[in-house]
Amino acid sequence: MLAPVNDVMAWGESFDRLLECKTGQLVFEDFLRTEYSDENLLFWLACEKYKKLTRVTETTIAAKRIYTEFVQAGAPRQINIDCVTREEISKNISQPGPNCFDRAQKLIYGLMENDCYPRFLKSEIYHDLLEQAEQQ
Repeated sequence: MLAPVNDVMAWGESFDRLLECKTGQLVFEDFLRTEYSDENLLFWLACEKYKKLTRVTETTIAAKRIYTEFVQAGAPRQINIDCVTREEISKNISQPGPNCFDRAQKLIYGLMENDCYPRFLKSEIYHDLLEQAEQQ
């Protein structure tokens, strides 16, 4: 996957710069997959989409999908959040509001930024891309 050198270099400057770029998201997801933790990014992205929904029926369906895929105990892509946050979401899922997943999303963002992102910057995946981008 070729990315402009400016993009690849910007990914090294801040985690936000990595996430604001679709290519950056895909590369980071590939990296997370190698660490068996891609559910974190997928959850975060699902929450970002969820926040943009406006119709109640869409919101309810999306909230339940996010809950069953990522939040509930034993979910196929269960994220690592504390039991208080998990229980809070469980209580609110029948009538989900726009901020239903904010606390969990913030926790997962922090985990990715402070744990996964530094490893990504040291990874072969990132360094190979940086090298390819510089040769363009």
